[in-house]
Amino acid sequence: MSAAAALTALADRTAITDLIYRYCRSVDRLDVPLGHSIWHEDGWADYGADVYQGPGKGVIDLICAQHLHTLHHSHQVSNIVVALDGDRAGSEAYCTASLRIERDGVLRQMTIWNRYIDQWEKRASRWGLVKRLTIRDFDEVREVSEMQRHDLATRDRTDPSYEVLGRYPEAADHMLYGMEKGS
Repeated sequence: MSAAAALTALADRTAITDLIYRYCRSVDRLDVPLGHSIWHEDGWADYGADVYQGPGKGVIDLICAQHLHTLHHSHQVSNIVVALDGDRAGSEAYCTASLRIERDGVLRQMTIWNRYIDQWEKRASRWGLVKRLTIRDFDEVREVSEMQRHDLATRDRTDPSYEVLGRYPEAADHMLYGMEKGS
C-alpha cells in the first residue's frame, strides 16, 4: 500500500469513527440535527422489530424523544473495527448505554450492552451511514443510590461542551455538534 493510500485509509477510518462518536453525542445531548447528520438520506436503521425498523433519521427522532422521559443517559462506544473497500465500508462498535429513571420514588438504572453493525458509503466526499443493525447482547435494570446530585451537564445546547467545541473550526462539510459551520 502506498503512503497516499495508507493516509486515505486512515482518514476514512477516522471519519467513520468520528461519526459513530457523534451518534452517541447526539442522543446524549438530544441533538437531533447532529444525529441526522451521520445518515445518508436513504439510510436504514434496524434496532429490532420491538424497538425500531425504518429510516435512519427516524431512529434519532425516536431515541431523543424517549430520552426526554429519563433523568440522565450516557452512551459509551468502544472496540470500533472498520473494514474499508473504496467508497464503502463496514464497521462494528460496542456501545454501553446507561439511563437513569425514577418510578414510584425509586431511582433505577437501565444498562444496555449492544453492538452497532454498520454499513457506510462515501458520497460526494462525505461518509454517511446507509444501514445500521443493532444487536443487543444483554441488559439490566437495577435500583441505585445517587452519590450526589449532578447539575452541570445538560441534555441540550446549553451543555458546556457546545461552547468549547464551537470555538474550533472544522473543515468537514457536515454539521459540527449541531451547529452549522461558521456559526
